[in-house]
Amino acid sequence: VQLQASGGGLVQAGGSLRLSCTASGNIRGLNTMGWYRQAPGKERDLVARIISSGSTDYADSVKGRFTISRDNAKNMVYLQMNSLKPEDTAVYYCNCDSYYGTEFWGKGTLVTVSS
Repeated sequence: VQLQASGGGLVQAGGSLRLSCTASGNIRGLNTMGWYRQAPGKERDLVARIISSGSTDYADSVKGRFTISRDNAKNMVYLQMNSLKPEDTAVYYCNCDSYYGTEFWGKGTLVTVSS
């Protein structure tokens, strides 16, 4: 399975960005799709995830500002990021797992929020 993310960039504080990620390859049994982020000098942390049924989970720091969604027919997951803050600056990674116990990571996309 390959994950291709796009949509990162530079934005001013208060602005918005939308990240997209497409899963391709042997994608049978996709379960959870999500986004993690890693800021310089910090660990990679969960931002948001969505399971195949549509249930979602968010980090407290992004609740009310970020929205995750997915298109199961296209094997895509999106992250709408509003009211961005400088502390949201990080490399964002797309992640997915399957019902068979496998997990995959995409290459990151950089989000930079200027103050």
